[in-house]
Amino acid sequence: MSALTLPEGDWIRGISIKQPWTAAILTGAKTIENRPQSWSWRGWVLLHAGQQTDKPALRLPLVARTIRGRQLVTGAVVGIARITGCHQDPEGSPLCSPWAHPEAWHLELADVQELHLPVPVRGQLGPWRPTGDLLGHAFQQLPGFRP
Repeated sequence: MSALTLPEGDWIRGISIKQPWTAAILTGAKTIENRPQSWSWRGWVLLHAGQQTDKPALRLPLVARTIRGRQLVTGAVVGIARITGCHQDPEGSPLCSPWAHPEAWHLELADVQELHLPVPVRGQLGPWRPTGDLLGHAFQQLPGFRP
């Protein structure tokens, strides 16, 4: 078995998201991530479950149904996704998703893949650059991944 050769250059970022929102993304149900401002980054992101858990969110029926039975790992990269766009719903219009917050910017997520084993690492605010070592640990779990 040969090791995956990852592209050189600036092709991937990390994004830190509180639990249980990260778990909901990994299920495939939550296809948008709410942010206070627009993001220009498009492309692949490592999904990092931040250290904090949004405890009030655990009581929301949509969240509870979606993440039932899942472990809420924190402080680790738990998956990968592709950001395909970023939009804000026009004022007064219906929200694009039951996961969308009014007035937030919505990162559009696709091609979500969950890692078998979380990779512990500290995240950062905003889109951050992962180290080569972190990428190696994450992508050895996704042998079929092709950027």
